[in-house]
Amino acid sequence: MSSVRAYNSPLREEKAHETREAILAALFELMDSASTPDEISTEAIARKAGVQRRTLFRHFATKDDLLAAFWPWLNARIGVSATPESLNDVVDGPRQAFPQFDRHEAAIRASLHSRTGREMRMGMVANRRANFARALAPAIASLPPAEAEKIEALAHLLYSASAWEVLKDYGGLTGAQAGETASWALELILSAITLGNSPADAASHMKETGDED
Repeated sequence: MSSVRAYNSPLREEKAHETREAILAALFELMDSASTPDEISTEAIARKAGVQRRTLFRHFATKDDLLAAFWPWLNARIGVSATPESLNDVVDGPRQAFPQFDRHEAAIRASLHSRTGREMRMGMVANRRANFARALAPAIASLPPAEAEKIEALAHLLYSASAWEVLKDYGGLTGAQAGETASWALELILSAITLGNSPADAASHMKETGDED
């Protein structure tokens, strides 16, 4: 009897995993025709996934639970990490991530503007800050704390879906162009520090140069 249970358990787990994936993939596909995932009904998700509504709720007790599980699943599907581990990850991050955001535009915009998407993003902030701080440490360790904090904040901004959206919508750029622009800005900021200039020194120099023209 125990051998039967041992045999069946992996099969049940595999089936449960397949059903869960089908539900999450169905939600992903439905985003293309809905303004936000908050507006997509559980009936529509279940129908798209080819399962009964009660099956959906066996895997996700509430719709909020489904949406909470969806955002990490989406990040893994896109293959973009929001938690850089090195200085190069920070600088090259937008260049790698923003074209991927274009390929999944509806879902990325939903993560910015839906309630559950915002909650997911805010829930990741503490971990994201810690990763950025570690990744940037080699470049900003010599800066005064207040200036180091500004660099970290700018890195967060430039390597974010929010920057991607603004550069597309207000700058008229493609995702690839937006990624190059954000990475270029990060390179400029960090190269100024590498050359021994603080951001304040660089700003002062640009102002003086402008005044002389």
